[in-house]
Amino acid sequence: MLFQGISGSGGIEIGQAYIYQDHDIHIDKRTISPGDIDGEIDKLRQALCVSHRQIQSVREKALQKVGEDNAKIFDAHVMIVEDPAFLENVITAIKEEKLSAAAALERVTNQYGAMFAEMDDEYMRERGADIKDVGDRVLRNLLGIPPRGVEQLTEEVIIIAHDLTPSDTISFDARYVKGFATNIGGRTSHAAIIARTLEIPAVLGLKEITSRIKSGDVIIIDGNAGKIHSCPDAELIAKYQQKRKAFFSEQIDLKRFGQLPAVTMDGKTVEISANIGAPQDIEMALIYGADGVGLYRTEFLFLGKCRLPSEDEQYYAYKTVAEKLGKKPLIIRTLDIGGDKELSYLGLSEEMNPFMGYRAIRICLDKPEIFKMQLSAILRASIYGNIMIMYPMISGISEVKKANAVLAEVKQDLRDHGTLFDEDIKVGIMIEIPSAAITADKIIQEVDFFSIGTNDLCQYTLAVDRMNEKVSYLYQPLHPAVLRLIKNSIEASHKYGKFTGMCGELAGEPLAVSVLLGLGLDEFSMSASSIPRVKKVIRSITYNQAREIADMALSMETHEEIINCSAVMLKKLGVIDTGGEL
Repeated sequence: MLFQGISGSGGIEIGQAYIYQDHDIHIDKRTISPGDIDGEIDKLRQALCVSHRQIQSVREKALQKVGEDNAKIFDAHVMIVEDPAFLENVITAIKEEKLSAAAALERVTNQYGAMFAEMDDEYMRERGADIKDVGDRVLRNLLGIPPRGVEQLTEEVIIIAHDLTPSDTISFDARYVKGFATNIGGRTSHAAIIARTLEIPAVLGLKEITSRIKSGDVIIIDGNAGKIHSCPDAELIAKYQQKRKAFFSEQIDLKRFGQLPAVTMDGKTVEISANIGAPQDIEMALIYGADGVGLYRTEFLFLGKCRLPSEDEQYYAYKTVAEKLGKKPLIIRTLDIGGDKELSYLGLSEEMNPFMGYRAIRICLDKPEIFKMQLSAILRASIYGNIMIMYPMISGISEVKKANAVLAEVKQDLRDHGTLFDEDIKVGIMIEIPSAAITADKIIQEVDFFSIGTNDLCQYTLAVDRMNEKVSYLYQPLHPAVLRLIKNSIEASHKYGKFTGMCGELAGEPLAVSVLLGLGLDEFSMSASSIPRVKKVIRSITYNQAREIADMALSMETHEEIINCSAVMLKKLGVIDTGGEL
């Protein structure tokens, strides 16, 4: 039986399934008396202290198993436990709703988790798992229940679970856990990130895998294709044994590409950058060979709180990343909220169509005090590295001019106060609305660069919600119309001696790389783990070959034809050995 999910970590293993099921936690939902409020708050504080010590212990274990960079995943957990806003929200629920500490904690954790789960951005969705992991830990300490964890194993297994937290994953004994598969989760979850570091296959988002497989069943986990084969026959096992051997050989070859420059065989150089959402993500990006950061999503500083982050909080976050990157570029996207990312403390009204409504730069221009605070923090941090500013959701030149006017005000204010900043800081916009791509030749005269956000550009161009299963088949990032908008943006920037990057998911797709390279894209920014493979594609072809592929793609009528063209050409050149899929 075949189950299709999402690839979380590459690799192939054959072995016995082990169903990991955690016990449900019962919480008394009855209201408490006013006299019990202080006692419940004290219990909450004590549970947070115990949780803090436990997380530090888990971090030490992670440090030994997966190194300093990945251990910093648990720094985010410490931040949640220490977050006064998180504590304040739980205490408010205890006081105002007369809930027990456990019920109040569950309420707040679920609210945070639901907020993140509804977001369109996969990275931001998966950050909700960190909130749930910490909330579960504190809840268990409140109720005197032992922490989650995989039972002691004595034989090699492939873990099957509804979900796995980072704490679960770091408790794995690599001698026995050869891979894992879950009902939910995505590629950017911390469990998946740890799996990639441990170099064990992981398949996520399988929906009902826990009810379809039993402990002891022989299964094949194919982390490359995101597949699980249950009860395979001898022929299929033999086939996958060969695939497993070939995969290990390929990985040895692939690792050497990460730290090499992205230069084509005839000398064309491009930048390969990483998309990040928090300071702790930068270490992993550098390990994979990032030339810089092409997209720093700043929303994570604003989400999951009951107030705006202060200017200093933002400043230190930006400064930390800039210092770690040194001279490498860091593109910071200004606040991109609204749509799927809501901030309760802003009091935004509900909209019929939030993705086309009051969001991103529109909110920033309407609430300049928020915008100015963020711009000031970015400018102050700019003396510590090679920082650039990027405005999201730009629909036309008037918004760019207004945003730049606000930036000019902030710069002057800093000068008046004697605060140093990079006077030559570069400013760019995201090309994610068709109107911006069409008028790119006008907009580029007001900025220093473009970065194409293909996720939204594709949705807006094709009028398709990629999260809607009934129409998601229409989400085609290499659709001829999208390709022409990309081409127009690149050519407009080059006409004025400026550059265009791409920070949408398309930038990390091997089958798209040759087309985008041939169109003249200057910078590709992606999930860190995609960097070595993309560099391999670029270093395995000439720029002229890429231009030929791009020219052929532009002459085609459908998304499918373009994918097949790229696959055939790359296979002919020996770059890939499969048709792949977008």
